[in-house]
Amino acid sequence: MTIHWCGTGLSAIPGLRRLIEAGHKVTVWNRTEAKARDAVGDLTDDIHAFDIDALGAVLARGDVVVSMLPGDWHVPLAELAIAKGANFVSSSYIAPEMRALDPAARDAGVALVNEVGLDPGIDHLMAHALVADYRASPAFDATNHLSFTSYCGGIPKHPNAFRYKFSWSPLGVLKALRSPSRSIRDYSELRVDRPWDAITSYAAPLPVPESFEVYPNRDSLPFMAQYGFEDSWPVRDFVRGTIRLNGWAEAWNAVFREVETLTGPEGDARLKEMSDTFWAENAYDAGEPDRVVLCVELKAERDGVPVWHKTYAMDAWGDARGTAMARLVSIPVALAVEAVLNREIPAGVHAAPSDPRLVERWMGEVDRLAQHLAVVDHLN
Repeated sequence: MTIHWCGTGLSAIPGLRRLIEAGHKVTVWNRTEAKARDAVGDLTDDIHAFDIDALGAVLARGDVVVSMLPGDWHVPLAELAIAKGANFVSSSYIAPEMRALDPAARDAGVALVNEVGLDPGIDHLMAHALVADYRASPAFDATNHLSFTSYCGGIPKHPNAFRYKFSWSPLGVLKALRSPSRSIRDYSELRVDRPWDAITSYAAPLPVPESFEVYPNRDSLPFMAQYGFEDSWPVRDFVRGTIRLNGWAEAWNAVFREVETLTGPEGDARLKEMSDTFWAENAYDAGEPDRVVLCVELKAERDGVPVWHKTYAMDAWGDARGTAMARLVSIPVALAVEAVLNREIPAGVHAAPSDPRLVERWMGEVDRLAQHLAVVDHLN
């Protein structure tokens, strides 16, 4: 069986190299063949310019297609995988069009695995572990009131005046600023049109406690069911969001004001112009360490008193192994590929696994990728 790894961008390389070095049969596809050779040419000659028809011609039953390409390629590649009886893995969120492929994937007996990067990905593993731990504890009671938060962000290890540095195209960051979010705050649904309207402070329980600016992103509510929350449980808060350095909102205030005014083709052109400027002024320098902070927290209260309260806290930064972002995104992807090859993930469309055996094994790998990973018990 062959792993067809499509895309060798900045966040793809550690996982790809891991699979090749482990002896798996890997074919590398990239839009620019020369860039792929620069990245993994020391390990393999099986490198090709990406073309979906060329991939389809060699894709065989039982193979695995990995898409680290832009999001609009995921569904076409997943459809191709189903047609060929192959499996599919991506780190990206499950789009409705991907979810709709579930019946066809089950009929074909193939797995379409998504949301197995950093966020989404490692955060899902932490959430599954916390909910399982809580359910198994003496404190568990279906009438307890729950608060869940999951905050993740890539931030500069050495802060700059802009309070942010870009490891990938700033255009994606700017477009995300225009996306509404939905979460639960104080038992009520909170809808926010722009992130800067819901910025709050979060104290991360790191070895040296540190506060960050945070805001909700995307639609948090579907993840309640994904994490095993029962419909009858009283939920005070449920938020999945983004971490930024303190001072980020102030440093980006002018950006927020302009982004809010941009519409239509002219607005898109201006976003591209802003993106190019930000990349020139605030990209990471060669060898400069990035940083990733991820905190996933679950608290249960009875009569207003906490009876169970734990947080997964992770802090990682760039080192001799490369950037924190690259290894935390791509190595979980590699773990998912190996799980598919080992038939540990069933047919159908799936996100990061909740199977306790896989969660434990993958979190053990994450522990080696991060400089700090701990479960903080706030009541002991």
